[in-house]
Amino acid sequence: MAQQVHRGSASRPVADVMSTDLVTVHPEATIADVARLMRDHDIGPVVVVDDESVFGIVTDRDIVVRAVADGQDAEATPVGDVASTSVTTIGPEDTLEDAAEAMRSQAVRRVVVTERGRPLGILSLGDLAQTDDAADEAGAALGDVSAAPPQD
Repeated sequence: MAQQVHRGSASRPVADVMSTDLVTVHPEATIADVARLMRDHDIGPVVVVDDESVFGIVTDRDIVVRAVADGQDAEATPVGDVASTSVTTIGPEDTLEDAAEAMRSQAVRRVVVTERGRPLGILSLGDLAQTDDAADEAGAALGDVSAAPPQD
């Protein structure tokens, strides 16, 4: 379930900084398929979409901790079974400060940028840290995220 976050501020829009080389998969794709996509695209997160809307997000760590460590069959396990379905989303017009606050309040390292429910890109704490506009906010968010308990 995606949680849309909107707030007002006078900073740069998320669209200026987000990664747009988004890789998406359907929840029925196997975790082996997703792992190969991660390898081939040299990425960690993949957005899981169902009917063009965000179903969840899966990272390389999710695959290891929620599937491999439990002995699940990578060629048979659907990624929808290991994806995080509580996804924080923001709009492309939201500000970098909005994104940092969303990451801090939801204790997440990345947010999915959506428009009308469709994923457009991803913004990570690393993306924020590389901007002059939001480096301080990214540092504060990282502290809060690191202190939060792991999410399921």
